[in-house]
Amino acid sequence: MNQHKSILKLCVTGLFAALAYVAFTYLKINIPTPGGYTAFHLGNTFCVLAALLIGGVPGGIAGAIGMGIGDVLDPLYITVAPKTIILKLMIGIVTGLVAHKVFHINQLEGKKLVKATVLSTSAGMLFNIVGEPLFSYFYTAFILGAPEKAAKTLAAWNAITTTTNAVIAIIISTMLYLAIRPRLKNNGVLQQISPKE
Repeated sequence: MNQHKSILKLCVTGLFAALAYVAFTYLKINIPTPGGYTAFHLGNTFCVLAALLIGGVPGGIAGAIGMGIGDVLDPLYITVAPKTIILKLMIGIVTGLVAHKVFHINQLEGKKLVKATVLSTSAGMLFNIVGEPLFSYFYTAFILGAPEKAAKTLAAWNAITTTTNAVIAIIISTMLYLAIRPRLKNNGVLQQISPKE
């Protein structure tokens, strides 16, 4: 039975990695800046949703794999793939930690569940709103060797796109989670894929 749960969780992690890749790669608007590219995209939605359903580490891994592959396969973003992998992993970990260790969302229903879901997704996205521009500046300036002014411009644009992406991810992932959770709970799948709380 434990092997069945492990295989199921691995398959769900792979599914969310694929969804994150598709949303990150094909549902994206690129913004060129002097320091590189930034984008409006929906990839974070599936990283956060995965963290709510299967836990922080697997959710973060799904987001890191999906969006990391998206960067590696795109000539505009290939140089920032390591940054993407680290940040997306952390989004999942923060979201899952708040959802499953602070709120214990699998045990909640009604308004408490809605509140906990919104706060959990907001925690992961708040990490990204702060982490993305800061990490982007240091990564672009010190690892990629871009001029300081270009790195600051990219970081400023990243703050705008990251905040927009975060708001969209919070709304969509919360709606999706609240829509699919009852069905997964009723058919017993949620108990098999969620972390112990």
